[in-house]
Amino acid sequence: MANEMPGVEGGFGDLPTMTFPQSEAPKGLKVVELVEGDGPIVRRGDTVTVNYHGQVWGGDKAFDSSFERHQPASFGIGVGQVIRGWDQTVPGHNVGSRLLISIPPEYGYGSRGVPQAGIGGDDTLEFVVDIIATR
Repeated sequence: MANEMPGVEGGFGDLPTMTFPQSEAPKGLKVVELVEGDGPIVRRGDTVTVNYHGQVWGGDKAFDSSFERHQPASFGIGVGQVIRGWDQTVPGHNVGSRLLISIPPEYGYGSRGVPQAGIGGDDTLEFVVDIIATR
């Protein structure tokens, strides 16, 4: 089936493992709520604290993972402090949620990519994001 999302193993708080279908990367910006949290809702302009694990579509290792560093990240959401794909998908979800976000280049790092991180200009990025807190 074309445009399937990756499979994700592991629950909220666990280092996720992604498996990729043989199909092409999904088209457009996509978000799937894998675990629905019951905490406060994240709103644009909040400072959100998350754990995340990012892989290039089809890759076998993370290009960045706060899970692997054992260090959650905090930043303003919906205000341009992170890539547009995050700004447009994280708000509206509750603390305690685990999201799977598929981000095409135009919502990520654009046509330049981030070569030093192994991200090409036409790579689709897959993130598993655990929302830990919002304020």
